[in-house]
Amino acid sequence: MRYPDRESGDREGGAYDVAVIGYGPTGVTAANLLGRAGLRVVVLERDAEVYSRARAISTDEEVIRIWQRVGLADRLKRDMLAERPLDFVDARGRTFLSACPSPRGHGHPPQMFIYQPALEQVLREGVDRYPNVEVLLRHECLRLRQDAEGVELTVVGADDSVRRLRAKYVIAADGGSSLARAQLNVGYEGRTYEDRWVVIDTKMLKPWPDHDRLRFRCDPARPAVDCPTPLGHHRWEFPILPGDDEEHLTTDDAIHAMVSKYGIGRDRIEILRATVYSHHVRFAARFRVGRVFLAGDAAHAMPPWIGQGMAAGVRDAANLFWKLTAVLRGELPETLLDSYEAERKPHVKEITRRAVFVGRIITERRLPVARARDTALRALLRATGLNSRLVDSHWIPVASYAKGFQAGPRTKAVGKQLPQPWVTDPSGTRVRLDDVLAGRWLLLHTGPLAPQPAWERLGVPTLTVLPAASRPAEGAVVDEDGVLLAWLAAHRTTTLALRPDAYVYAAAPAGTPLPPPPEGFSPARTASSAPERTA
Repeated sequence: MRYPDRESGDREGGAYDVAVIGYGPTGVTAANLLGRAGLRVVVLERDAEVYSRARAISTDEEVIRIWQRVGLADRLKRDMLAERPLDFVDARGRTFLSACPSPRGHGHPPQMFIYQPALEQVLREGVDRYPNVEVLLRHECLRLRQDAEGVELTVVGADDSVRRLRAKYVIAADGGSSLARAQLNVGYEGRTYEDRWVVIDTKMLKPWPDHDRLRFRCDPARPAVDCPTPLGHHRWEFPILPGDDEEHLTTDDAIHAMVSKYGIGRDRIEILRATVYSHHVRFAARFRVGRVFLAGDAAHAMPPWIGQGMAAGVRDAANLFWKLTAVLRGELPETLLDSYEAERKPHVKEITRRAVFVGRIITERRLPVARARDTALRALLRATGLNSRLVDSHWIPVASYAKGFQAGPRTKAVGKQLPQPWVTDPSGTRVRLDDVLAGRWLLLHTGPLAPQPAWERLGVPTLTVLPAASRPAEGAVVDEDGVLLAWLAAHRTTTLALRPDAYVYAAAPAGTPLPPPPEGFSPARTASSAPERTA
């Protein structure tokens, strides 16, 4: 594949497969994934540097699994806090609900606290590996115009120079106030909550007891979020109540007064910044307009209570990435791209519903209702394991798609993501499963494989799952912990057709052929990837 050079990337005809507008977590994830796939990408970002305010404070195992695909998971986890419990406490600081989120099988800790500026910097350094990705900082897209072949982007630089770029597709990840969404005349439906919150980022000078626990302080007088963040930081959030002076509440004196209630003196923290924001519940009326796709906050916004705003955008990028790649390589028809909204929008809406529910528990200000809440949930806390199940049932939903790009008739496994255990690969090396799946279409099976002529004619590779203690073999993985075999049995299947994102396209029980491949499917024999830039 020929890559555009830095000077000729926007010459006539346009050299880009995909333009990414916005270089926050969603955009930078898309740039890494697309860059690794060898596509020609341009990124447009209005700001010159990584945004300094820490907005997102946590992420989850499925998101880390996505970053694993571009080789950055282990580096990113070095700057995260894992396996920290979360507590809901009453006005007197007594716990009435406590839990650690349960693993969902993605091969990483279920919840990790982050410091967003540091995380974004690592992801940007990841993009720097790919000479086929051109990043234009201090550039803003002022206009999008589509035709049958692609999208023309009118871009203004920091020196007010105007350039016109062309790309076959565009991912608009330019935030909640997305200019791209406005240009496309797409509504942003939902509501903005009346309560405004002050978000405080501090540097921890001297640790205090239990500083590394997430606490939702459910005090009717003034609720608060008390959250550990890595790299020596700590985060608080407080609502601005009726009668408060918003400007005063962001001053150091007011902040120290609020946190002193929890025994945090001026000698323990240095206040780095305080910002006021509102909570939103909004969804774009459409996630796709022709060749332009809305992603991240440009497509949806949710309250922060379960830490899924950034994660939802990263999932958007991962879903779009493999589908755009397949269409651009001619592996699947363009109708595949219609499944982006069909898969992502219901999942985002369910996560948002759960975030709103948890927020109601935290922010209840009616004293009688808060007392009833505390009493009822404290009773559950005394019932072994029941409180953890309650939190899990209203936390992050299991990764699955009820509709979208999948074969019919629908079975128990179809639309779900395969777990990612550690396995032994053909060479005898212990690796995570996705490192063997390698982001490609694959038939995965246990036991004798029933003939699959329709898939075999297309050259789709197969991977056999062997039980623990088996000898490593070519075309097989050893399921040392029994996770895959148990999952297949629970879903009453022995053969899966896996999409490149490890979601199940089709499934069949023993001795039964799979449903046929998707119409127009012409998979590449080998997955291509971009060379990395050397120092």
